[in-house]
Amino acid sequence: MAANQGIRLTKRDRAELARCLRTKSGRSGETLRARIVLALDEGQSIRAIADTFHVSRPTVYLWKRRWSEEGLAGLSDRPRPGRPTTIDSDSVEKILFLTTQRIPREATHWSTRLMARYAGVSQWQVRKVWEAANLKPHRIKSFKISNDPEFAEKVIDVVGLYLDPPDNAMVLSVDEKTQIQALDRTQPLLPMRPGQIERRTHDYKRHGTTSLYAAFNVATGEVMGRVTQRHRAKEFLDFLRQIERSTPAGIDLHLILDNSSTHKTKAIQRFLADHPRFHFHFTPTSASWLNAVETWFSQLERRAIHRGIFTSVPELKREIRRYIEAHNQHNAKPFQWTKSPKAILDAVNKARAAYA
Repeated sequence: MAANQGIRLTKRDRAELARCLRTKSGRSGETLRARIVLALDEGQSIRAIADTFHVSRPTVYLWKRRWSEEGLAGLSDRPRPGRPTTIDSDSVEKILFLTTQRIPREATHWSTRLMARYAGVSQWQVRKVWEAANLKPHRIKSFKISNDPEFAEKVIDVVGLYLDPPDNAMVLSVDEKTQIQALDRTQPLLPMRPGQIERRTHDYKRHGTTSLYAAFNVATGEVMGRVTQRHRAKEFLDFLRQIERSTPAGIDLHLILDNSSTHKTKAIQRFLADHPRFHFHFTPTSASWLNAVETWFSQLERRAIHRGIFTSVPELKREIRRYIEAHNQHNAKPFQWTKSPKAILDAVNKARAAYA
C-alpha cells in the first residue's frame, strides 16, 4: 500500500482498536497509536492527524506502515536496541566489600557516583546491588548500650509496672525537660498559602530558657506538669509535693525516673521517708527510651515548641501550660508497652555481642 493512501479497517479491526482504547492497563503510547490508525481510517489527512495529536508527520507515517504490515501487533513497543545491562559476580562482590569494609577518600560514606567510579560500573548497577543487599550508606542511626550493672533488674522492674501495674496504685513516668528556649525569629514569618509553604528566617533571637517537670499517668495518658526557672533538687521536691496534692490519698504512687542526682538527694530521701506511698523505680543508665514520658516530651516539642515563636519566657511558659491542658482534654490515652523484659534483654545482649 502506498504511503499516501488511507487505511481501510474491517469491523473486527475497529473492535480491536476500540478495546485497546478502553483497557485500563494499556500504555499511553499504544493508546495514541490506536487513535492515529482510527483517524486514518476516517480519511483524515496526515497533517491534520499530526496537528490533532501533537506529533510529527513522520510519526503518523510510521504507525500507518506498522499497522499495514503487522496489524494490532505492530502498535506495541519493540525491544530496545543494545545489549541488556548486566553485572558480573566479581563486580557485585567488589561493591559489597567496598560498601561494608572501606570508606572513600573523598567522603565519610559512599554515594552511587563514588562507588560507580571505584568499582568501575554504572550508578544504576550500584543502585541495584545496594537494593538487593538492603544497603543504605546515606542513612545512619545512633545507639547507646547501657553499661548499668543492674540493667536486667531495672528493666524487669520498670517493664513489669507497664505490663502489670499494682492494684490500688498509680504508675507515673516522671522526668524533666530542661533548657527549653524561648526563640523569636528576626523577621515576621511568611504564612502558608496555596502553592507556598510557610517560611521563616533561619536566624533567631534568644529570650531565655525554662524547664518542665512532667508526670505521665501510664493508665490514662494524662500529664501533670510544673514549669520552673531552674531544675534543682528543690524544684523536683516541689513537684513531688504537687503530685502528692493532685492524687487521691488512698493509693500508692510508683514513679519511674532516670538516674539524675537531683532525684537522690537527702531532701528527697527525707520526703520519701515521710511519704511511704511514694515508690521510686529507676531506669537503667543510658536507657531513657524506657521512660514513657519521653514520648510525650517529643510530642510537646513537635506540636508546641519547635515551630513556636516566643518573645519572652512567660509567653513560652503559657504555651507549655496550654498544651498540657489541651493534651489532657483531647489527646490523653492509656500507654501500652508491648515488649517483654526477655525480648529487651535478648536484643541488648545481642547488641553487646556484636560490638564486643
